[in-house]
This record gives sequence, structure tokens and C-alpha cells, in this order.
Amino acid sequence: MREILVTSALPYANGYIHLGHLVEYIQTDIWARAMRAQGHQVTYVCADDAHGTAIMLKAEENGITPEEQIATVKASHEADFAKFLIEFDNYHTTHSEENKHFSELIYRRLNNAGHISTHDVEQLFDPEKKLFLADRFVKGTCPECHSPDQYGDNCEVCGTTYDATDLIDPRSTLSDAAPTLKTSKHYFFDLPEFEQFLKDWTRSENRLQPSVVNKLQEWFDAGLVSWDISRDAPYFGFQIPDTPSDEPDKYFYVWLDAPVGYMASFKNLCEQRKGTANELDFDRYWAEENEHKTEVYHFIGKDIVYFHALFWPAMLAGSEFRTPTGIFAHGFLMVNGEKMSKSRGTFIKAETYAEYLHPEYLRYYFASKLSDKVEDINLDLADFMQKVNSDLVGKVVNIASRSAGFLVKKYDGMLTEVCAEPLLLDDITKTGDEIAAAYENREFSRAMRLIMQCADKANEYIDTKKPWALAKLEGTEQEVQEVCSVAINIFRQLMVYLAPVLPELTENAKAFLNIDDLSFASRNQWLLGHKINKFKPLMQRIDEKDVSAMIEASKASLGEAQESTQDTKAAAQKVQKEKDSKKAAANDSPKQTDYIGIEDFAKVEMKVAKVLSCDYVEGADKLLQLTLDVGEDKPRNVFSGIRKFYEPEQLTDKKVICVTNLAPRTMKFGVSEGMVLSAGDPKTSLVVITLPDEAVVGDLLA
Repeated sequence: MREILVTSALPYANGYIHLGHLVEYIQTDIWARAMRAQGHQVTYVCADDAHGTAIMLKAEENGITPEEQIATVKASHEADFAKFLIEFDNYHTTHSEENKHFSELIYRRLNNAGHISTHDVEQLFDPEKKLFLADRFVKGTCPECHSPDQYGDNCEVCGTTYDATDLIDPRSTLSDAAPTLKTSKHYFFDLPEFEQFLKDWTRSENRLQPSVVNKLQEWFDAGLVSWDISRDAPYFGFQIPDTPSDEPDKYFYVWLDAPVGYMASFKNLCEQRKGTANELDFDRYWAEENEHKTEVYHFIGKDIVYFHALFWPAMLAGSEFRTPTGIFAHGFLMVNGEKMSKSRGTFIKAETYAEYLHPEYLRYYFASKLSDKVEDINLDLADFMQKVNSDLVGKVVNIASRSAGFLVKKYDGMLTEVCAEPLLLDDITKTGDEIAAAYENREFSRAMRLIMQCADKANEYIDTKKPWALAKLEGTEQEVQEVCSVAINIFRQLMVYLAPVLPELTENAKAFLNIDDLSFASRNQWLLGHKINKFKPLMQRIDEKDVSAMIEASKASLGEAQESTQDTKAAAQKVQKEKDSKKAAANDSPKQTDYIGIEDFAKVEMKVAKVLSCDYVEGADKLLQLTLDVGEDKPRNVFSGIRKFYEPEQLTDKKVICVTNLAPRTMKFGVSEGMVLSAGDPKTSLVVITLPDEAVVGDLLA
């Protein structure tokens, strides 16, 4: 028996759970249940990520304390997870004594080992709110293309990345005040010291997915940099211990204590179980010397790989704790082939979905789409209805419903003493080995395909034998019982295989089958001479009206959210109106277009380019990184501010237009060697201009 600790990334205590979040928690829960069903000891813990400036400001906006804010959100999160049958052994919070203890312990060990240093940092400071401003709280004019209203990290119009201090006429988004420059001492974790350790660690077999290893190599090539682990007061979090008494208060940056929350939640569970039959030993899972005795796995989204695969293992290694056995990243959720949209009603809250549709429908659909790769998955609502109705209702449940009636009515629910089709049942039993392996390897879509193939065999068998026709003939009573007994045994096997995905359905199936065990090992004991109970409907078909109602409710909830925040936005709207009035007064005549001559335009060199690859840019919410073939000796690297409108796979292999004689621009994430042409409003509907397949790479456009 293996001893396994598994975690999901911590949801931020500043908002509701939506379907995009649920991909990860459903994936982790299925894996944990599957491993338990195979006889392993599995502990699944999680917690709310409860620190940071955003939570402090949200609490202020709501007129409550941060502690009240995070307690309310935590209760909401736990209720949502329960609706979707996500079964944590412990759900804690990072605002806890356990988390404070381990955050301070890790910091002190790193500091004592010489891995912490201090440097003065110049930042923008809001003189009205009296706090330092993160990039997302600053807007101004782009220093490169002079587009107004751009955030403090990069320009959505031209794609340039910069420091917030480079913005022209910056303003605080919190107060609209002009920020001032202010210097303070910050604490840094020396990540470059761990470069060789991390290279070896990340390349260990099965530690990370291949695509993640490749992505990490890009960061190694660019060079690791020291990590700022501190924030200045006011800040909702833990104070950094052992700082000089004459220094202003310093706090741990939220990303330092957030992953420590995995340890803290587990420690909290250990304390809860102390002295019980299920007692757990914290050191057995986290002490450095026990790394090969127990297993620790983190399930995360692909957007937080940098923190989990570089900072976190380095912190653990530097503070003499064990590192994770594996980190499994997944992609994002698309709905109907597009990013989730509030206006289209496809940005769906977990609680809204649960009001209209059974959560197990979603669990199955996600399982049918999830693989071991870092791929985005698409919730196609038409396919969702078809797949659930066809697979679960039409195939699986139908096996029991069309067989149980004959057995209960004619044979008092008794199955035959001997299996009439041992080869068929043996084949389906042996398939369980492949299904178990697929679950462990997180190839859930493969597991679902194998299960449905078994269901198809059962339905083909029933259709061939036609027990409803046999029942009308004389002298066929034994054969009818045999056929239906085989069908019920296959249904039981399917419930064993689907139990990690559909825990509620399988519990109801247990009552119908009159059994207590649906572990993977139980499939080897067929139901012979066994009595089943009267069949009751186990699952209803999805009605299209319910899906439509859910979409409409999601649109309505957007309106309610907008209405509820009206008062908090009033001040900002007033400021904006004043700005607009000033602009109108300064523009008595229509704005004139600044024309350029044909000579200027003729200088622009545009070529047909093929997108060889397209990737997310870690740490940049608005950029995509494109590798382009423009017909030259080597590909070009281009950063483009289009992430809001495109997923990488939508552009890969497409033919686009690249401005190739633009001066290379050094950005925070690398050098951009051109510009991809797009059209539209950069805030709402930017469209990359694509060319037909017959366009020749490298051709000049006139």
C-alpha cells in the first residue's frame, strides 16, 4: 500500500468558484478516489489562499475586516465543492497558526543558510491610500506607443512590457491619485543559487510533464533571478520575523505562504486525527529523509507552473523539507470553443450550474476530456448534453434498467448461480487493469473510452439475446435469467470503473445491487446466486431547457453583480465623467487624423509568416509569445498583446502578417523581433489578420 498526499492549488479567497476552477478540483478528486479504490492510502487536502492586498481592499470595500471577508468566502467555497462531490480530507486556510509557523520556519532556515538578501526597491506609492501599488493597480500612458489607459506591466496595444515606473502620467486605479516614487527595503530569496538543483530536479523521470520541462528550460535559458518575497505595510498577511526594530513592518508576499498552505492544511489534519485509528504523522510526509517513503503530488493550472516547479521546490530544499514527488499541470477551460464569457452566459458559477444540472454530469464530461497533457479542454454544451445522455443514460444505466425488471418480477431478484457468458465477463473484468492504469496516469479520457467500450459490449449482448422476446416464449425461463444476470454483472463492473467519477450514482447503484463494496479488487468476485433489489431510476437525461436556463441565469447573475458594485464604483465614475468633460471642453472641433505620407508607409516591410509555435508568457496576463517562420535562416520571436482574445492553439500553424523591419524591442520576457498585424478594438475585439494556406512564407506584401 502506497502512502499518498495529494493537493489542489489553493483558490483565492476573493471570489466565487466557477466551472474553470472546477476542472482542477474534479480532476484531483477523481484521481484521489481512483487511487483509494486501488487500495492505497490517499489524503487529499486543500485550503483557501487568504492573504494579499486584493483581499485587504475587498474587505475594505465591503465594510468588514479581512478576517470576516475570508471566513465568508471560505464557507462559500466549501459549499460549492461539496455540491460537486469533491471530498477533501481537510480544507483549511492560509490565515492560520499552522501556516504562520511553517512560513516563519522555512524563512528562518533559508535566512540562516544565507539564501535571503535585502535590496532597496523603488516603487509607486499611492499618497491617498497610503500603500505601495502593484502593477495591476496602476494605469497610465504607454512609454512606447503612447496609448492611454494601460496597466503598469505591459501595453495591450503594442505589446511592450515595462516597469510601472516607466508609465507616462501614471494614476492609481484605487484612488485616481498621481502616485509618487518611494524607496523601501525588500527581502529576496536567492533562486539562482538553486539553478543546478532545479535543473536536475525538474528533469527527474515523471516529476513533471514533458511540455512543462520544456517551458522551464526557457526560464533557465533566460536566467533565473532572485525572487522578491516581501511586501510593505499595509498588507494582509504574516509579518516577516526577525526584521530590525527600526524598520517599517514587512510582510511575506502571498506567493511565499500560499504553497506552504499545503503543509499547514496537512498539519492541521494531523492534529485533528491525533490519537485516532486514522492518525497521520506529519514528518513521515514532509521530512527530507522520508522523501522516498511517501508520495506528495500537486495538481495545478498551467499558469502557476513557475511558482510550483521552481520557487516551491527550491524553498523546500533550502529549508530541509522534502520536495514533491510530482506536479501535474492542466490547461484552461473553454466553453463552446471560446474563453468563458459573462455576456454570453458561459462564465458559469459553480452554484449556478448546480441549481439547474446534476454535478455528476460535469464530472463525467470533464473526465471524458482530461488527459495527462497540459491541454485546454472545451465544454461544448451541445456535445455535453449528447455525451451524458448517450453514454451514462443510454448505455450504462440502460443496461440495468432493461435487465432488472425481468429478474425482480420473475426470479425474485436472484441472479444465476453460474455465469452463462464467462468469456465476456472475464474480458470486461480484465479491462479493469487498463482502466486502473489510465486513472493512475491521469488519462481519464482513455479510461472513459474503455468503460464505454465495455458498456457497448453489454448492450450488444442484450440486443443479440433479446430477453424481452425470450420472455414471451415457452421454456426459456432459464435463458432469460442467465442473460439478465450477465447484464447485471457487467453493470456492476461498470459501476466499479465509474465510481471515482460518479460517486453518488455508484452509491445508489450499491443499494440497487445490494452490495457494499465497489473497490477495484471487488470486480474479481462476480455476483453469482446473489439477490438484487428493485430497480429505481439512477439518472435522468439532460433537458436542453435546463442548459438554456443555466445560461440565462449566468447572464442574470452578471447583472446582479454589476448592480451590487454600483455604489463602490460611483467615485471612480464621477472622476471619469470629470475627465471626459475636460476632454470635451478642450476639443471644440472634431479631432483631426494625423496623416502620414506614402513615403513613410513604404518603409514598412510586411511578410507572410507561419506561426511555428505559440505559447503563454509566464507572468504576463496579456501577452502571447509567437515563433514565426518569415522565410529567413532562423525563426523570429515576437511578443503580442493578444492573449485576451486567443488561446495558443488557435494561432499555431496559421499564416499571418509580420512587420519585419521593426527595430527589435527588449522586453522583460525577452526580445521581440517584429509585430503581428491585427485589427479591431484592443480592449474588446482584437482579431489577428490571417492569410489562406496557399500564401507563401516570406513573400513581401505590397
